[in-house]
Amino acid sequence: MAHHDDIDDVSGVSTTGHEWDGIKELNNPLPKWWLYVFYASIVWAIGYYVVYPSWPLMTDYTRGVLGYSQRAAALANYQAGVDARAVEGKGLADASLEQIQANPDELAFAMANGKAAFGDNCAPCHGSGATGSVGYPNLQDDDWLWGGSLEAIQETITVGIRSTSEDTRDTQMPAFGRDELLDKTQIRQVADYVRSLSGLEVPADVDLKAGAQVFADNCASCHGENGEGMQELGAPRLNDAIWLYGSDEASVIETVTNARKGVMPTWGGKLDPVTIKSLAIYVHNLGGGQ
Repeated sequence: MAHHDDIDDVSGVSTTGHEWDGIKELNNPLPKWWLYVFYASIVWAIGYYVVYPSWPLMTDYTRGVLGYSQRAAALANYQAGVDARAVEGKGLADASLEQIQANPDELAFAMANGKAAFGDNCAPCHGSGATGSVGYPNLQDDDWLWGGSLEAIQETITVGIRSTSEDTRDTQMPAFGRDELLDKTQIRQVADYVRSLSGLEVPADVDLKAGAQVFADNCASCHGENGEGMQELGAPRLNDAIWLYGSDEASVIETVTNARKGVMPTWGGKLDPVTIKSLAIYVHNLGGGQ
């Protein structure tokens, strides 16, 4: 190791005393511009501590001489947006869904407002394009459990399905297997009979005639004699090619055995009436509204 007072022969600068494999570390001073920036940063930090909120306390924080709060500013901006939207959407609050649909200006505002609300609240389940996924309905087709009219969609959004609302839409499909209402053979028979209603190929060893009888005795009262469904009860149509939980034999057997009982939250009270109207208009206009 070199001594601190060593002078490098090439640069003429003293060394720090550190040496690695014959390479000595020079003791060059820091650039003055760097030092000035460093000192200015210290002065800036002290000024920031005085002017803005900065130091945490046991139950609060120092407010600074400006008393500035990013949270308060964000809330003020949010409220300003809400107030501006309330002014623009006043016509929606007073108009019926049909009147909004027929008024180009109000329809344009409702569609824009509904699209934004859909992305914030509905897209996590139904998808950003409203095409749904397994267990979450596609809102662009014309298959509606509780009806696809403007009023029906508004009601579903407001009260939800099997939600916490007192007025929630609710229907209870029996768990035919779990509650031992049907045996496994009957469940397979009726599952494949249901699949056959939409033209799906079923195994040759399944007695579809027996499945039809099981369906008539246990399912037709809600789903209709031909599987056409019943929107008054939220009972899905079974004779089309749209399957919420899958159309393979195992998926249908699971549905018959344990029932699904999907849940949609209630948005009444969480979203304002104008936003709910806008959502109903937006969903209805995605292509499958009735």
